[in-house]
Amino acid sequence: MSTESVNWQELEAKVFMQTFTRNPVTLVRGKGVKVWDDKGKEYLDFVDGIAVNSLGHCHPVLVNALVKQARTLTQVSNLYYTIPQLQLAELLVKSSCLDRVFLANSGAEAVEGSIKLARRYGKLKLDGAYEVITTTNSFHGRTLATTAATGQNNFQEPYTPLPTGFVNVAYNDIEAIKAATGKLTCAVMLEPVQGEGGVNVPDDDYLKKVRAWCDEKGILLILDEVQTGIGRTGTLFAYQQYGIEPDIMALAKGMGSGIPIGAFLAREKACVFKRGEHGGTFVGNPLVSAGAYAVLKYIIDKNIPAHALAMGQLLQAGLNKLKDKYDFVKDVRGKGLLLAMGFKEDIAKDVMQKCMACGLLINNVKPNAIRLMPPLIITEKDIRKALDILDNVLKERQ
Repeated sequence: MSTESVNWQELEAKVFMQTFTRNPVTLVRGKGVKVWDDKGKEYLDFVDGIAVNSLGHCHPVLVNALVKQARTLTQVSNLYYTIPQLQLAELLVKSSCLDRVFLANSGAEAVEGSIKLARRYGKLKLDGAYEVITTTNSFHGRTLATTAATGQNNFQEPYTPLPTGFVNVAYNDIEAIKAATGKLTCAVMLEPVQGEGGVNVPDDDYLKKVRAWCDEKGILLILDEVQTGIGRTGTLFAYQQYGIEPDIMALAKGMGSGIPIGAFLAREKACVFKRGEHGGTFVGNPLVSAGAYAVLKYIIDKNIPAHALAMGQLLQAGLNKLKDKYDFVKDVRGKGLLLAMGFKEDIAKDVMQKCMACGLLINNVKPNAIRLMPPLIITEKDIRKALDILDNVLKERQ
C-alpha cells in the first residue's frame, strides 16, 4: 500500500487511543527550524516538539551520533557497563553543580525518580518525612505520582484518588511554602519558570528565599528543569540565573534534541538510593546516550545558551512591540526562548490556528495565552518572519 493514499488522520481516529487534541496537520519531514506536512506545506516550528528539539530538526550532530551508535551497540541493559551512558553522565555532572546522575526515558520518569529519591532521603534522614510541597499551575508529568504533584486540577480530577504525600501551595509565594512546611515535609519541588502553567516567571528573589528556607529546615530543594534546562532560558540550567543550587534536578526535553531521554541529578548528600532501589530496562541505553551526549557537548562547546539568550531577547522585544500595538494583548512573559503572550480574552486557540494557516506553528498553552519555544539555533531572520506572521494574524482582530 502506497503511503500517499493513506488518510493518516482517519487512521489515527481508528487505531490510536483518543487522548490527544491534535491539529489537522500531518508532519512528515523536518530540517532546522522548519517542518513540512504531507501536502508539502512549509512551517516555521515555534513549538519545537514542546521545547524538545534544542538543535532543531535532524541536526547532523545528532543524526551522525545515532547512526554511528546504531551500527555499534543499541541496548544491553544496566547489568553491564556501557561507554556512552558514562560519557553523558560525566558531562552532566561536570556541567552542573550536582554530583551524581540517574538517566531516565522521559521528563515524567526524571521527576518521578526525583520524588522517590526525596522520599527515600526523608525516610532515612528526616524521621520518615515524605511530603513534597509543590505549587499551583505547576506541571510535573503524567504518571500517577507526578500528576498528584502537578498543581492543576484538570490533570488530576480524572484519576482520583491520587497518591498522597503532596501539598500544593501558591507559586511565587515563600510565605505559603513556610506555612505548609511541617514535620512530614521532605522537599520542595518547583519549576524555575512554569512552562505548561502558562510560562510564569517568579520574582527575582523567590528561588533564593526558597533555597534559604529549605536550608533552614534541612529539607531538599528539587528543581524540575525538564522544560527550562539545557539552554532554553538562556543559561545551560535556569537555576544559574537565580544564584542558587538545587539538591536534586530533573532534566529531559532539550537534552536529547528529539530523542526520548531524561535524567535526574543530585548532590552527594541526597544520593541515598541503595543498589536495587531504583532502575529501568532502557534507562541510559547506548543509543539514546550517544545521541544526547553529542547534543549536550555541542550545546556547551558552541555556547548555544548564549545564542538562545540573545535570540530570546530579540523575540521578546518584538512581542512587546506587538503588545504595545494591540490593546487586547495583556502581557509578554518568559525567559530566553521560553516565552508567552497573554491576551485579555480567550482567543489563543484562534490565534494559533490562524498562525498555523500562515505557516507558523505556535502553542495555545492556555485559553488566553500562546507559547513560543523555537529551537535554540533560531536566527534573527526566522524570528522576524514569525513576528510578521503573528502581527498579520493579530491585525485581523482589530
